[in-house]
Amino acid sequence: MNRIQVIFHHAFRYVWNALFIISYPVLATFGVLFIGVTYLFSALSKLLTKLRADQESDTIHQSEWEILPNTNNLLEAKIYKQIMFGPACYQLRRKDGIPSVLQDFYFGGKVRFVEDGILLEKWNATDSKYLPDFDISMYYPDDDRLKSLTNIKCFDWHLSEVDGESLSFKWFDGIQGGEVKVEL
Repeated sequence: MNRIQVIFHHAFRYVWNALFIISYPVLATFGVLFIGVTYLFSALSKLLTKLRADQESDTIHQSEWEILPNTNNLLEAKIYKQIMFGPACYQLRRKDGIPSVLQDFYFGGKVRFVEDGILLEKWNATDSKYLPDFDISMYYPDDDRLKSLTNIKCFDWHLSEVDGESLSFKWFDGIQGGEVKVEL
């Protein structure tokens, strides 16, 4: 290196060192303040949470038996398992206390009344890696009988048409859809 390059090299090195020495305490102070403010807000949040102890927490717990809506006070449901970011799985029983075939299975929240009985979403598995895997079943309350109509492998399904002794179900799994027609 010639003499001018050495002078520029030393000058830039001193300027760089000076900038680092001046800015380092500012950056370190900002980091310490950020951590301190975060800790302060965390402590304040904990304190405010303790003051409002009368409010229920959002933890999932075993519920009590509740009357299932849209069943004319015939069925009661109790949450068996809540799938993370998904639907809940229920145990069902008859409200009148009669032992039922429903107690042996787990069901989804979709309940539809049709003329012959009650359409239920019977879960074939409760482990989230095997879901969705449902049998749409017809429950005949007079005979206490559960008849499997069709198997659907998606959460998004609905009864589209009731035509005499046949039912049509439409489903959509996010990629493709379809329609299933079953005879009662």
